[in-house]
Amino acid sequence: MKSATFIFDRRLYELLQEEGSTQFTIRELRDAYAKRLEGMTFRIGDVRRYVYEQIRRMLRIGWLAYDEERRTRGQVYHLQPIPAHLQLELIDNGFQNSLKTAFEPEQGPSVVDNAAIPLKPSLDADQHLEALLKEIRLDFLSSMGEAERYKLLLDEMPHLRGKVEGEYLDARDRSSRLLGHLRAIEKTIKTLAAAR
Repeated sequence: MKSATFIFDRRLYELLQEEGSTQFTIRELRDAYAKRLEGMTFRIGDVRRYVYEQIRRMLRIGWLAYDEERRTRGQVYHLQPIPAHLQLELIDNGFQNSLKTAFEPEQGPSVVDNAAIPLKPSLDADQHLEALLKEIRLDFLSSMGEAERYKLLLDEMPHLRGKVEGEYLDARDRSSRLLGHLRAIEKTIKTLAAAR
């Protein structure tokens, strides 16, 4: 299988490498991650959303698995070995960068973090768009592969149709949505390049 780049938050990666981090809930991971953001101004709800999104991405590529006991609250997740086809690219300030796409974070004058202050907004936007493009392309390929495999399984074993057809349709719909995201970002990059 061709290797794919998976962009991931360095702070979160370091947390997951600590002993005893092989299983956790979203709340536990969120609280541990928030402790790593000392000296920053942030809302805990934003941290939760960010951590949840990273967990969702890890589940999709097979780096995380649900606990056997599925729960609506307090779901336990189990860390798996990093998939062999993935090339991990660790980034700093993943949480801060995620906030910039929604709103400018409120920072008190005491916060001095040069890496979080964009010196050249256009360069920062370009880098963010390129990172998003890589991430969405990987998600798209993963989702498309999932849909293809379900289709093959349904062709080979028609008796499974009632059990897995819903999963196949979900994967196909997800691929279509991700393709739309991919096209939107590619067009945005071209528009920005043409405006210069």
